[in-house]
Amino acid sequence: MLVRDHIEPFPEPIPFTKQGVEVPGTKKPGQTGAWGLVTRNTPNVLTTITEIFDSGMRVGKDEPFLGHRPLISSNPVKYAPYYVWQTWGEVDYRRRCIGSALSLLFKIGKLSGGEHETVGIWAMNRPEWQIVDLAIATYGKVDVSIYDTLGKDVVGEINHSHVTSVFTSIDHIPTLLKLKSKVSMLKAIICLDDFTPETRRILTEWGWSVDVHVMDLKEFEAIGAKALKEPKPATPDQLVSICYTSGTTSNPKGVMLTHGMLAMAVQSNLYGLDLPDDGSTFSYLPLAHIYERVTELCTIATGARIGYFSGDPLRLIEDCQILKPSLFPSVPRVLNRVYQAAMLAGDVPGFKGNLFRKAIQVKLANLRSTGENTHLFWDKLVFRKIRAVLGGNLKLLTSGSAPIHDDVLDFFKIALSCDVLEGMASLSLYGMTENCGCCTKAWPLDPSASGTVGGPQATNEIKLVDVPAMNYTSEDKPRPRGELCCRGENIMVSYYKDEKNTREAIDDEGWLHSGDVAEIDEFGRIRIIDRVKNIMKLPQGEYVALEKIENTYSSSAAVAQLYVHGDSLQPYLLGVVIPDPVQLAAIASRVIGDKVAPENVKALGEACKHPGVIKEFVGLLDKEAKKGGLKGFETLKRIHLTLDPFSVEDGTLTPTFKIKRKDAYNKFKAEIDALFSLGEPGASSKL
Repeated sequence: MLVRDHIEPFPEPIPFTKQGVEVPGTKKPGQTGAWGLVTRNTPNVLTTITEIFDSGMRVGKDEPFLGHRPLISSNPVKYAPYYVWQTWGEVDYRRRCIGSALSLLFKIGKLSGGEHETVGIWAMNRPEWQIVDLAIATYGKVDVSIYDTLGKDVVGEINHSHVTSVFTSIDHIPTLLKLKSKVSMLKAIICLDDFTPETRRILTEWGWSVDVHVMDLKEFEAIGAKALKEPKPATPDQLVSICYTSGTTSNPKGVMLTHGMLAMAVQSNLYGLDLPDDGSTFSYLPLAHIYERVTELCTIATGARIGYFSGDPLRLIEDCQILKPSLFPSVPRVLNRVYQAAMLAGDVPGFKGNLFRKAIQVKLANLRSTGENTHLFWDKLVFRKIRAVLGGNLKLLTSGSAPIHDDVLDFFKIALSCDVLEGMASLSLYGMTENCGCCTKAWPLDPSASGTVGGPQATNEIKLVDVPAMNYTSEDKPRPRGELCCRGENIMVSYYKDEKNTREAIDDEGWLHSGDVAEIDEFGRIRIIDRVKNIMKLPQGEYVALEKIENTYSSSAAVAQLYVHGDSLQPYLLGVVIPDPVQLAAIASRVIGDKVAPENVKALGEACKHPGVIKEFVGLLDKEAKKGGLKGFETLKRIHLTLDPFSVEDGTLTPTFKIKRKDAYNKFKAEIDALFSLGEPGASSKL
C-alpha cells in the first residue's frame, strides 16, 4: 500500500446531513451567511506546484508516470495496442533539462522582453505537454496554455501575454511562422514532435527567414542538459499561469493564477480522493482548460499515473479499454453518447430487455435509498459489459464543463459501480477558471446527491447574494436562493491587463461572483438552478435565462446540440436544433413511412425539412420542457432543424465546446429571421 501525503479520507460514517453549515454571525442583508475554510497555513497543505510534484515524486519514484500509445503506422493510421510509460525519474530529468534551458535562454536575453517570463504551450494533451508545464512551473516561469483548436486566433493570446516562445506540435508550426508579422515578440518555436532531417532543414530555414529559432524538443533538452541547474524554489504568491477563459460572450480573459491558488485547489480536491496504488487518470479533455489541469495536478500529487489519449476522439473508447483507467474526467457530450448507446443496446424487447430493466430498477432503488451502487448478481450478469466499455477499472467518473441530466448520472453510478460526481469545471465538481475550478464538491455514496454539486470545498467560503430582477433571495423558502459567490486562497486576484472585468468579477471584500444562481438545501449542498448572465427580457416583461433553457432541452437524447434565441422585440423564443442522427433516423422512418438509416446524410437532411418530423421533434422537446418545469414563456415556439452543427472551426463554439451566442445567431440569422417573420404562433401551434 502506497503512503500518499496530503490525502484526508472522509470521516466514517460520512455525515451526509452536514455537508455545509452556515457560520454564525456572517449573514448580512440581501445575502446568506458564509461557509469555510482551509488556508495555506493549515498544517500539511500543499502551497506550490513544486510541492505538488515533489509529493508525487516521493510516492512514485521509479514507477510509471506518463503514458501514451505509440503511432506504429501513418498510412493507414494505427496505434499500438498498449501504453508506453515514462517513469517519474525520467520525467524529473526531462523537466530539469527543459527548465534549465528556459532559465539560460531568458537569462542571456534570447527569450526575454515581456512583463513576465511567459512561455506558451499549444498542443493537444500528451506527455510532453505535462513535462513542459512542470518545467515552466518549477523553474520560475509563467505558462500560457493555448487551446489546440484555436487556429489563427492564437495571435490574440500570444500578443496579450507577450509570449516569446511556444512549445507546440508540428502541425501548428506553419501557422505560427505565417503569423510572425502579427506576433513580432515571438522568438522561438520548440516542436514537441521529433524532426526528420528534411523537416528540420525546411522549418529551421523558414524560421530564420522570419527571425524565429525553430528546433525540436530533443535539441532544446540538450541545451538544458549542458547547463543543468536545480529547480527554482517557488512561493505561494508567485505567478505561475495566465489561463484564458473560453470566451462565450466576448474576447477570452487571462486569469492570473499563482502557485498558491492552484495548490490550494489541488489540496481541497485531495480530501476524500481515493485512487488505487496502480491507479491511472485518462487524459483527453484539453489541458488548456482548468478542469483537466487541476485533475492532472491532483493525480501528480498522489504519485499516480496519467495515460493520454491517442489524439483521435473516435479512438477514446479504444484508448480507455487499453489503459483501463481509475479516474475518467469527462463531459456530458461524451457521457450522453455512452449512455444512449447502452440504453439502445439493453432496453430491447424480450427476455434480455426485461433483465436489463429489472437490473436498473433494483440498483436504482438501492442507490436512492442507501447510496450503495454495487450488486453481486446484477453487476455480473448485466453491467459487466458496460463497465468494460470504459476499461472495467473505474473508481471515479467526473462530469464537468456543462450540466448533465440526473438520470444519466444515476445510470453511470449503478452501471459502472463507481463514484460519479457532477460539476461545471473540475474534480471539485463546481468551479470556474477564476477559482481554479474549485468551489463545491459532492461526497461519495451520497444517496440523494444527483442534481447537486455538493457542499462547499474545504478551501472556500461561499454565500448566496439576492438577485432581485429574477426574484431570487436569501430569504426564499424552503431554501435560500441567489447568485453563488465564493472566496478563498484559490480565487484569482485579477484578470491580466483587464481592470474593468476584474472589478465586475471580484467585489471589494474579495468575493468572486460566479454568475450562477444556486440554492442551498437542508444538507448544505448547492444546486445550480439558473444563470445571472445571458438573461434577456421579453417585451411582455418576463426575464428568461437562455442557458438554463438550453440545458433543459439538451437533456433529450434526440438533441445533439441546441441554441435558444430570444429577441427583446419578440414575445417568444426560437431554437436551432442539431438532432442526434440515430434518433432523427428513427423519427423520420416513423413519420415518413420509409426506412431512413442514420448514415444516410441526404435523407436525414431532407427529414429536417419535413413538417411532420419537425412537429414530432417539437413534441419531444415539449416533454423535456414539462419535465424541467419550464414556464410557458420559456418554451420554444418554433425550431429550425439542421444537420449543420456548431463547431470550433466555424467559430460558433469555444474550445471547451460552449456556444458563442453572437456567432451562433449570425450563422443561422437568415433561418431565425424567417421563423420570426411568420408571426407569433397560435396557442396550439408549435411550428
